[in-house]
Amino acid sequence: MIQSLVDGILTGAIISLGAIGLTLVMHMLRFANFAYAELLAIGAYAALVFDVLFSGLVPVLDTAFAPLTLSGALALATIIAMVITGASAVAIDWLVFRRIRAKADALSMVFASFGVALIVRNVLVLIFGHSAQLYSNDIAFAIVVSRDPLLLIKPDQVFVLGAALALMTGFHLILTRTTFGFALRAVAENPALAQVSGVRLSTMITAVWMIGGGLSAAAGVFYALTNQITPVLGHNFLLPVFAATIVGGIGSVHGAVLGGFIVGIASGLALMVLPSGYAPAMPFVIILAVLLVRPNGLFGRDES
Repeated sequence: MIQSLVDGILTGAIISLGAIGLTLVMHMLRFANFAYAELLAIGAYAALVFDVLFSGLVPVLDTAFAPLTLSGALALATIIAMVITGASAVAIDWLVFRRIRAKADALSMVFASFGVALIVRNVLVLIFGHSAQLYSNDIAFAIVVSRDPLLLIKPDQVFVLGAALALMTGFHLILTRTTFGFALRAVAENPALAQVSGVRLSTMITAVWMIGGGLSAAAGVFYALTNQITPVLGHNFLLPVFAATIVGGIGSVHGAVLGGFIVGIASGLALMVLPSGYAPAMPFVIILAVLLVRPNGLFGRDES
């Protein structure tokens, strides 16, 4: 049970990073973006490309930071991948969602997001193929933390959890301690009033896409660092990320973080009582339970 709990916390940290941007987009633009999770895959593959590029151009960067499998090349590639993924999110909004937003309702944007998700996924397949890929072929040995009960943890997992928490803390400080954060929250709460106060709505929308894309890219890289990269990476995280957003309450960053950990831990513990094939259904169960008991989520507010 302890092992499943630890694995669930690690997965929850990754889900939380993805859910932060989604909850802001859903609250600000008022539509469910089913293409959002594909940003995790874009970030993971972008980091893979630049990792290979930096390793070839500067071989010394290919050395891993022992005992991690993370290398200097991958660390730099992750930063660039966050920028590229944020820019990709902005480009998708500019090319697709912004145009639909000006002419149609939110339901049309939801249907469009399904199409965007399929396009992104198939473009990744076209470029990188169906086969799984790894950042490093080095074998990462787990450390025996406890033998009774048995608890194994890899150094990469500790790094991923610490880095994810650091990113969440940094974003929290930006939201609560800076003028930009106040403006972002104002636009999310009441776009019309924020515009009257001098906040440029278009700038805030771009910022939300950039931030959401960057955090999602980090989530994709962190997951791939301890697992594999595949074109369906985003598809596999779609339900967990949405479940975390709904559990926490749409528009609540703190709720998205807590919801991510709840979904991750619940999915990890579910493996103890359910066959592995049924475990992916856990986000569905969580979504239904929250909608029945508290439709607005743990930190959501009734805006009716």
